[in-house]
Amino acid sequence: MSTPTSANGAYLGREDAPPGLLQIASGKVRDLYALDGDRLLLVASDRISAFDVVMNAGVADKGRVLTHIAAHWFERTRDLTPNHLLSTRVEEIPGLDPAWQERLRGRVMITRRCVPDPIEWVVRGYITGSGWKEYLQSGTVCGIALPAGLRQAERLPEPIVTPTTKNEAHDRPLSPDEAAELLGAERWEAGKRLALALYARGAEDMARHGILLADTKFEFGTLDGEVVLIDEALTPDSSRFWPEAAYAVGGSPPSLDKQILRDHLETLDWDKEYPAPDLDPAVLDRVRAGYLDVCRTITGSLPEGVS
Repeated sequence: MSTPTSANGAYLGREDAPPGLLQIASGKVRDLYALDGDRLLLVASDRISAFDVVMNAGVADKGRVLTHIAAHWFERTRDLTPNHLLSTRVEEIPGLDPAWQERLRGRVMITRRCVPDPIEWVVRGYITGSGWKEYLQSGTVCGIALPAGLRQAERLPEPIVTPTTKNEAHDRPLSPDEAAELLGAERWEAGKRLALALYARGAEDMARHGILLADTKFEFGTLDGEVVLIDEALTPDSSRFWPEAAYAVGGSPPSLDKQILRDHLETLDWDKEYPAPDLDPAVLDRVRAGYLDVCRTITGSLPEGVS
């Protein structure tokens, strides 16, 4: 059974599952498989999306980088919240033959099965992206009123939680009231406190490395009534990272994440709907370099076999 790859060697997955494993879901980046008991297997591909559309080509080694960074943060935040991660060892996947072990090495997370929240928890520390566009129109972000006179990329007086829907073709912003209605007021308030605490931990750690955490997305779930951190955390896919040395208000600062791709796509005659446009390989190379740089900076290393 072959492993799907794009022309630049990126592992795309999705169309081809490891033999003997039952695939139960496939997201923009990760493929989800059922394991024995209450365990799940998440495999991070090299697929990359922008504006909620998966591109036709991938970014080589991106899945390994995401898994390496996520595992770092899951360990770093255990004092704040439990998480779903059990192991990243391919050898613990039942029945996986040696060839597939090597193909998936560095890409896997064996996790506990949780009930995911129906929302994504976005925390913003700076005014940028879609939040900046809404602010220009109404002075709000997801219905949260902000002070007048803010400039693009300016640090907010305090971080805010701006939830969105999930599992829709395009994630849709929710007001705090709408999120509370979906979750219940008590659960919303508890989740908001946890999201802000996780953002604060990430921002503090990254500041020591000269990186500003502009915004990030968390996903929570419940296991036996307890809230747990799931999916990924503080990666270049789920966050906007700015080099502090290049940061300035009044524009869009350079990024160490897939904003490189978004900025390129904004220059194309594309309506941000499927199908995705063909990409210049040089753009994918720049995205890869950014991912490797931020991985090395945050964790102090690169995944095994990645250089």
